[in-house]
Amino acid sequence: MADAPLDQQVLHRIENGVSWITLNRPEAMNAVTWDQRERVITLLDEATTTPTLRAVVITATGKGFCAGADLRGAPTPDDRIPGDVARTIRQGAQRLIAAILDCEKPVIAAVNGTAAGIGAHLALACDLVLAAESARFIEVFARRGLVPDGGGAYLLPRLIGPQRAKELMFFGDAVPAADAQALGLVNRVVPDGDLATTAREWAERLATGPTRAHALTKHLVNASLDSDRATAFAAEATAQEINMTTRDAQEGVASFVERRSPTYEGR
Repeated sequence: MADAPLDQQVLHRIENGVSWITLNRPEAMNAVTWDQRERVITLLDEATTTPTLRAVVITATGKGFCAGADLRGAPTPDDRIPGDVARTIRQGAQRLIAAILDCEKPVIAAVNGTAAGIGAHLALACDLVLAAESARFIEVFARRGLVPDGGGAYLLPRLIGPQRAKELMFFGDAVPAADAQALGLVNRVVPDGDLATTAREWAERLATGPTRAHALTKHLVNASLDSDRATAFAAEATAQEINMTTRDAQEGVASFVERRSPTYEGR
């Protein structure tokens, strides 16, 4: 059977300043294709460059959030030449994860089901992770004799430390949502029926916040994991200098002085 058109495989809508990106191949547990990756990357880039978009939610339909990469059509060992695998990873999984990390708007993962392999990393690269009670996370690579891709060996140690990361990656055991929260992989676990509502509440709260301050804060936190103190402090001072030129910073200070709630424009 032919695949559905791309705009049906990746659903997109904009509501109240939030860009909703929904993987929609439930029959394949939302295993992500190359075309889907490109579409998601494009939508994340558009969120960065569109002032009226002030938060992003990534979620999926059906029982799976993302079961990993769809390997149909991948070159067989006999067809590959040296460099093919590395090039595929750089241009595919790594670009997808980088697009989330580099998006200047806050990105929420609303994990509705199984997140395996690159699907787990798709969620864990997000700034905030909400998980339905039925969700689970699987570092499935070792089960298939593979090395983690999509930035997994970069993301996991920074979230939970090297020993915990190695445990998940060596054994490839499924981690239920509650355990993922206890480990620090997930911000909050909610009943399955509350996932979309909670994601909407969080996203719309972010979308009414100081968007440029969010962007600078995200950059500072992400960069701090690879920086020494002097570099981090210099970046912080620069971010403060930039942010104080924004309308929202001026509004925040004015509202404090005037003892009223601020109204942020995202500029």
